[in-house]
Amino acid sequence: MKVAQITGIAAYLPEGRLDNAELVRVFPKWTEEKLERKLGVVSRPVAGPTETALDLGEIASRRLFDAGIVRPDEIDFLILCTQSPDYLIPSSACILQDRLGLPQRCGAFDVNLGCSGYVYGLGVCKGLIEAGMARRVLFVTAETYCKHVNERDSVSRPIFSDGAAATLVEGVDADSNDVLAGAPGLGPFEFGTDGSGANMLMIEAGGSRLPSSAETAIEKIDMHGNYRSKNQLYMNGPGVFTFSVNVVPPIVKRFEELAASRGTTIDAYLFHQANKFMLDRLRDLCEIDSAKYFNDVSTRGNTVSSTIPIATIDAVKTGLVTPGSCALLVGFGVGLSWGAGLARFPETFRVVPLE
Repeated sequence: MKVAQITGIAAYLPEGRLDNAELVRVFPKWTEEKLERKLGVVSRPVAGPTETALDLGEIASRRLFDAGIVRPDEIDFLILCTQSPDYLIPSSACILQDRLGLPQRCGAFDVNLGCSGYVYGLGVCKGLIEAGMARRVLFVTAETYCKHVNERDSVSRPIFSDGAAATLVEGVDADSNDVLAGAPGLGPFEFGTDGSGANMLMIEAGGSRLPSSAETAIEKIDMHGNYRSKNQLYMNGPGVFTFSVNVVPPIVKRFEELAASRGTTIDAYLFHQANKFMLDRLRDLCEIDSAKYFNDVSTRGNTVSSTIPIATIDAVKTGLVTPGSCALLVGFGVGLSWGAGLARFPETFRVVPLE
């Protein structure tokens, strides 16, 4: 049988940087020390004026190819997870297929999801492979959220950053895909959605409901002194935090109970790297051993759908993740949407270090 396994990850962070000193100049109510203590971030990668998410995703993919993990002609499906497409039409994945020189027999489509997108995408990769519709899936996550944020928005600007990751999910001949029994693979998964909270993270204008116009481009100041227009990202920080701390702990408990019932140990917890404050709170609520929990956004920031694969690369460097490790991946955020799933990495698993 064909079993879906993550066999490689590469990533790319743009060269532009936004450090805490610059933020303090814009927001004097902050200090560099307070920003680092609360958010855990020292500097953030930021795409250049002409760099798009598609550009970042292309570079991440080429790093995977250049490392010899897979060849372009071996890819038979491409999935691009982004909320920063180059165009409304066509799908950015179709453009990426051409730019990477992937075969024309390759399927390609976009997934419009944010912080939970990596887990959702892995579930789709597993389905394609284990249903016999693909052998090697290139799953790319790429965002340029910084372009959506007003420079004078103290809620969103300190948190978000830009980046991309390319994950190879490969169908491997194996006798079992039961991760809980020790087999390398993906799953089980759990997904959830609460669209009643869609307005907690939203760019109101630019779609068919409210097309962009001179009126939607007018910047307004809110009660907290933050500027933004309807063309820019709005985030209800307290609302998103409350949602996250309510949704994530029960999911983690269910997976831990399931693993324990099968005699399996979860070796690593790789959560969406939102910010240090949220990650610390979630670790406490879930009562996770800090030695198994990855939490380092210092030079990464919140790259949205790419945080988990980037964290995986970094966790390999620290030794938290090794071939054979069983990791619980948990994504949560914009939508509101969440997803969790297990990944056991095979002996063939390789990453391309970022630094």
